[in-house]
Amino acid sequence: MNAVFHPQKEFSTHFLGCEVVPQRDKTLLRAAEELRYQVYCEECRFLRPEECPDGRESDEHDVNSAHFAALSLQQDLAGYVRLVHPDAIQTFPFQNHCVALLEGVILPPAAQSAEISRLMVRKDYRRRHGEKPPSGVSTDEAESARVHELRNPSPEILLSLYRQMYAYSLRNGIRYWYAAMERSLARILARMNFGFQQIGPATDYYGPVAPYVADLRVFEYQLSQRNPALLAWMRSSCVLC
Repeated sequence: MNAVFHPQKEFSTHFLGCEVVPQRDKTLLRAAEELRYQVYCEECRFLRPEECPDGRESDEHDVNSAHFAALSLQQDLAGYVRLVHPDAIQTFPFQNHCVALLEGVILPPAAQSAEISRLMVRKDYRRRHGEKPPSGVSTDEAESARVHELRNPSPEILLSLYRQMYAYSLRNGIRYWYAAMERSLARILARMNFGFQQIGPATDYYGPVAPYVADLRVFEYQLSQRNPALLAWMRSSCVLC
């Protein structure tokens, strides 16, 4: 993990977000796969441990994904997420599980889209009730306290990961983000100024979730009105590891 840390005073003072390039960052990618195993196999039981006998979780979508990590000041892996590109027939993983769409929903062009997937935070870095969010980021403490521990990550870690996904998306012509998530997480993200629109009914896809989509141009406009300093911080991102 050869990251150079340049902490941001306002929004993420304790974590660095970075892209994980498989051919270059093999040690960090292995740590991410081990974290995925801990969360998906051991903690949540979404997957059977025997499906990952080496203690690392991966799947067929990894080769078609961009990977991102959040590192602590001590260079420990604190969080992980990936952006999955459309497959050969221009579909995304969520479409295998969230089949139905709400009336009137028209999906954006697949070539300009990616799916946020495997968003997770290491157990000892998850936010506890009473922890204050970064300056300029608003969350609802009462609701956050009720959210399942897995869905209650540190706002700084979320911001670090989303910042890197945003920078990657700008560089690669991605305008739309899909995500399958619990409504409570969507509300928390909205209060952090990451607004997603629900496009389908809830279903069982690694827990009860619904499909959402976000238009990054709408996100940029709304953020420019509500929190221009956060938008400037997001735009200033670059790959640091």
